[in-house]
Amino acid sequence: MNLQANYEQIPLKDYAERAYLDYSMYVVLDRALPFVGDGLKPVQRRIIYAMSELGLAATAKPKKSARTIGDVIGKFHPHGDSSCYEAMVLMAQPFSYRYPLVDGQGNFGSPDDPKSFAAMRYTESKLSPIAEALLGELGQGTVDWVPNFDGTMDEPSWMPARVPHVLLNGSMGIAVGMATDIPPHNLRELASACIRLLDDPEATVADLCEHVRGPDYPTPAEIITPRADLLAMYQSGGGSVRARAVYQREDGNIVITALPHQVSPSKILEQIAAQMRAKKLPMIEDLRDESDHENPTRLVIVPRSNRVDADETMQHLFATTDLEKSFRVNLNMIGLDGRPQVKNLKRILGEWLSFRTSTVTRRLEHRLAKVERRLHLLEGLRIAYLNLDEVIRIVRTEDEPKAVLMARFKLSEEQTDYILETRLRQLARLEEMKITGEADQLEEERARINVLLKSPAKLKSLIKDELRADAEKFGDDRRSPLIEREVAQALDESALVASEPVTVVLSQKGWARAAKGHDIDAEGLNYREGDSLLAAVKARTTQQVAFIDSTGRSYSTLAHTLPSARGNGEPLTGRFSPAAGASFDALIAGDNNTRLILASNFGYGFVTRFEALTGRQKAGKQIISLSDQAKVLPPQITADPARDRIVVVTTEGHLLMFSVAELPELDKGKGNKLIEIPKAKLVSGDERVAGVAVVAEGKGEVTLYAGQRKLTLRWADLVEYGGNRAGRGGLLPRGLRRVERIETTS
Repeated sequence: MNLQANYEQIPLKDYAERAYLDYSMYVVLDRALPFVGDGLKPVQRRIIYAMSELGLAATAKPKKSARTIGDVIGKFHPHGDSSCYEAMVLMAQPFSYRYPLVDGQGNFGSPDDPKSFAAMRYTESKLSPIAEALLGELGQGTVDWVPNFDGTMDEPSWMPARVPHVLLNGSMGIAVGMATDIPPHNLRELASACIRLLDDPEATVADLCEHVRGPDYPTPAEIITPRADLLAMYQSGGGSVRARAVYQREDGNIVITALPHQVSPSKILEQIAAQMRAKKLPMIEDLRDESDHENPTRLVIVPRSNRVDADETMQHLFATTDLEKSFRVNLNMIGLDGRPQVKNLKRILGEWLSFRTSTVTRRLEHRLAKVERRLHLLEGLRIAYLNLDEVIRIVRTEDEPKAVLMARFKLSEEQTDYILETRLRQLARLEEMKITGEADQLEEERARINVLLKSPAKLKSLIKDELRADAEKFGDDRRSPLIEREVAQALDESALVASEPVTVVLSQKGWARAAKGHDIDAEGLNYREGDSLLAAVKARTTQQVAFIDSTGRSYSTLAHTLPSARGNGEPLTGRFSPAAGASFDALIAGDNNTRLILASNFGYGFVTRFEALTGRQKAGKQIISLSDQAKVLPPQITADPARDRIVVVTTEGHLLMFSVAELPELDKGKGNKLIEIPKAKLVSGDERVAGVAVVAEGKGEVTLYAGQRKLTLRWADLVEYGGNRAGRGGLLPRGLRRVERIETTS
């Protein structure tokens, strides 16, 4: 016995490829993408069909949703009940579907949380009135029927949609290698565009866009996408649509009355509150949600004062929250050829009209066949009435009356069976008159149907009339107004922070914090054990603070982002990424155009703008080149480089004053020599620059500190030490030749 005969041996690569392709095609065609004809995915189609089979029409009494879902998964859709129920809930949510297909009773979710719907054992549902536009012609020979998953019954391959539902409610889906994002549209606009295309098959997408002006979401939020962009989207089948919330001023407050599609009020409140906690919305005092049944969306923003510009505030919120949202558009669907394709507006409406024409033709042919069959039966009855006595005699006396009747009156088998099944009470004279009248009516109907089937123009007129009737019956006005606006831009971060004085404090071990005000005793603050004050600088919350490390790299951050001085602050190594072993040695704050003097204790320096110290925040940037063993000195601000003087003092008491204008202005580098220090003393470390200070011409003074001693030099005293850059300078009095630091005192 050959055991291998029942098996097919193929390479694993071929098997895996074939299996994945089969899976991919199943997901694309039977799960994720809608069909251009009825605009439904298989699960949606099966839910609607199952509900119609349960008699859940719009005029019927609703039944438990669990009953519907049980029928759907038991008869047509053998998948998870929760996912199937969620698909039904989505079709019942008026905030998710532009034209809901299911009328739900009970908790079907809310705009705040669409997935907060109750379990299916608690809710009831039935079809909504517009579902008639999908199901109305189902039993009229308009669709192909296929066996269900177990072959015990048939289900429709598609619904005979009377309206272009694929664009009406839109669709979202992710398949394998492709996705679809079709926005909802207005029924009246779509019907008008279809009629235009029937009247003028050569109409362009631009012509059709005169009718279909853009998507129409279930929410009255504004669509701000320019008309040209919408036209390009409909021409290519892809693009994006931007929607923006609607607001108004009310008693000094800003009241938001409409949100973009699928944006929940709670999420907006959370996003705004997060910015308020981060102190990024100083213009807002309070935030309230006053939504109720009468006002489904009512978010109240209370400005801090009447001087707050509401439009400017909302522009910032549009840019930083979901109050303005962009929706991806990808008009990908399964066409009449059974293949997925991204289609433009004309292609979609053209294919749907072909589908509709085929559906109407099949409906008419089905009706014609029924009319002709009925006329055929009535003709047989008429013959029987004309020969009633003979018919009765044959039925009473003949052993095989059927064959005799067929031969005697030239009747068909169907006619003969119908005559034999006729009840005695229908043999009355009145019934004969009814048959004659019915036959006349059917003859008229047959003639009318034949005219429609033979005349493409009359068939088009019928389709147009039915479209107009459905648009009138189920359509409504546009909800999403189309208003072209510029995309919102967020306010500059500095504009969102109140300008307040702060003192930035840096400790010896690299911990930074910001204390409110300028009258802060930095040395008196609490420090971690083993730590102490290194430097402090006066700044404002809107300014940036730059920290310079021992390698000459500069790191910057906004002052208001630093932690409060009530604690120990935070280590700068957590905010920045200095080189291993590097320490933070200096800090400075200012505006971008503030001029600074950067110098090292080796006696070199240059002028630069504060902007040069800012930029890449995390990694920092090299700003001052330092020789081995050289250290950066605290930067000094110069208000007027052309008139200010720089005072340089060394640890051995040499002091030199010269014009700041003698220093070059650089973005980075080593700079020029400030004061002459013998090379041997630099190498041995015997002499270094103790510090530099900037004084205004004619009125500056500095204080020198040497151990327990200090010396204040006024302008008249400093003039004696004046000279040119790179000179040796003059010697200080003998008791002050071991200078440790220098400070500007006025």
